[in-house]
Amino acid sequence: MSSSSTSGPLSPRADFSTVEEYVEHVGGTRPIKKVLIANNGIAAVKAIRSIRRWAFETFQDERAISFVVMATPDDMRANAEYIRMADEVVDVPGGSNNNNYANVMLIVEIAERWQVDAVWAGWGHASENPRLPDSLAKTDRRVVFVGPPGAPMRALGDKIGSTIIAQSAGVPVIAWNGNGIVCDYAAGG
Repeated sequence: MSSSSTSGPLSPRADFSTVEEYVEHVGGTRPIKKVLIANNGIAAVKAIRSIRRWAFETFQDERAISFVVMATPDDMRANAEYIRMADEVVDVPGGSNNNNYANVMLIVEIAERWQVDAVWAGWGHASENPRLPDSLAKTDRRVVFVGPPGAPMRALGDKIGSTIIAQSAGVPVIAWNGNGIVCDYAAGG
């Protein structure tokens, strides 16, 4: 089966010559051509490989999307694979992840300075911090966060609140002392 015979707006097709053409085809409003990878190790490698594969299948150009990566001195000394895969590398402080991959303000500063269109934080580090999508949305470039908005992160990051949300949606949950508590979002606005 040829790639152009698959169905759906997000199906890989090799007949788009640019990211802009693809975005227009799927009804999007903003091309993402430069992504900051705010993570390291295998998470960063998997993200870059996946996006490059999609870009090749869609545009026949694996470099249609470029990558800026953050790298600590330890990552640099290890000659980490994700660094070798990157188009641009930004040196960041070493030590605790609060100095680098979990530092929301540093990530936002790098996103602005390197003029990226989006930030992918992967898992762990800053990926679960609702301040990251909130802060990126407030930048002059309105940098896109590849992940959920801050409000759902806040709601689902609270174990009790997220269990009540699940119960309200009819999702089975393990018995607890709040069984049966539900919230009516339609009534609450």
